[in-house]
Amino acid sequence: MRVRQHQFLYQLTFLPTIFPVNCYIVEEENEFTLIDTALPNSYKKILHFAKTLNKPITKIVLTHAHGDHIGSLDSLKNELPHAKVYISERDARILGGDHSIDKEEEPFVLRGGLPKNIKTKPDVLLKDGDLIGSLTSIALPGHTPGSFGFLDNRNNSLIAGDAFHTRGGFAITGQLRVLFPFPGMATWNKKVAIQSAKKVQSLGVTLMATGHGDLLENPNIERLL
Repeated sequence: MRVRQHQFLYQLTFLPTIFPVNCYIVEEENEFTLIDTALPNSYKKILHFAKTLNKPITKIVLTHAHGDHIGSLDSLKNELPHAKVYISERDARILGGDHSIDKEEEPFVLRGGLPKNIKTKPDVLLKDGDLIGSLTSIALPGHTPGSFGFLDNRNNSLIAGDAFHTRGGFAITGQLRVLFPFPGMATWNKKVAIQSAKKVQSLGVTLMATGHGDLLENPNIERLL
């Protein structure tokens, strides 16, 4: 596991040279918020790292319900039974094994590593604009219908999930990057993803923290649109 820090944010990267999968720890005054849970075997290193910093993980927040973002959820919840789990209402259905689409989401279908047999039930169903400590939840549908990002109000950094990626070149999800095509292949609706990117452009993001790839300061979103 590789760790990189930027102010209040710790990026934890698994398989960094092969297929980088990121999750994030956001530091609050007395606690940590974990955003995404990476791969099924990632939980031990996540817990060990948090322990070295001597603060408890009290919240587990999910950007969306793909397998490489919820892989260690059940294991972490087992180890941290009092931690609250947050996900959007729409992707909570996917997390629970319902992979159907709504009428207004047609003709597109869900793609990517859709979860099966997840035992953990979310405690909080997120809506656009909800506050989670220092974070504001931002609805960013496109990669999945219920994808969310989280804007740190202290410095305007954005943990974007797979709404963007920086591996293989900065891109909006659904935009093909030959060196890392996988987020595009797993995207539900590319047109909606572009609309979400336009929403992010208006936020004045100072740091882009994605599900795959390195941290990117002062991202130039306009050139992607």
